[in-house]
Amino acid sequence: MPFVLVVDGRGGRRGPGRVDDVLRRLADRVPSVASFAWTAQDELQGVLTDADAVVDVVLGLAREDAAREGLAREGLAREGTVREAGWSIGVGAGAVPDPPEGAPAGAGSAFLCARRALDAARHRSTRLAVRGAVPPDAADAQAVLTALAVVVARRSGPAWEAVELVGAGRTQAGAAAALGISRQAVGQRLAAGLWELERELRPTAARLLTRAAG
Repeated sequence: MPFVLVVDGRGGRRGPGRVDDVLRRLADRVPSVASFAWTAQDELQGVLTDADAVVDVVLGLAREDAAREGLAREGLAREGTVREAGWSIGVGAGAVPDPPEGAPAGAGSAFLCARRALDAARHRSTRLAVRGAVPPDAADAQAVLTALAVVVARRSGPAWEAVELVGAGRTQAGAAAALGISRQAVGQRLAAGLWELERELRPTAARLLTRAAG
């Protein structure tokens, strides 16, 4: 069952160049993000057939927003640079009878749901919304994805170091050796970064997205 994501910037630098930057960064983690296309200003839209990939894209964008806001708070942005804005994310779960070669030309309930979700996302503090063929499941998917986005956004740099190593398959002992810290310290970083909670919620979010599509 396909899913449609519509992602729109909230001010800042606009245009296809910014979207290309985001697509390149996300492609390292989500190969299917290549199906996305620039539609207008700094909006991108695309079709994904895998619910797990949807979760990856949403959390990747949430992490980018958090990192950018952190730089702004700490005054680390270079003087004279154009400040990047965050993203509003709409996820649509439904039917796409004939997946188009170009995402912007698509039709079907998933595209309509994604547009409705984007409109809703613009009015939410987390800037993330889900709409689908089965509204109760879409609401549940939105709640779980929002919780995951908050976890990712609030994770510290040291916690990310441990999460990325363990997520890539390292043992905690191996991660400790790579970071030059104790295994106990790695465990503390993982706990502070709510790594176990993320691992538990990711498949839950994917299952709910699939149910929301009907």
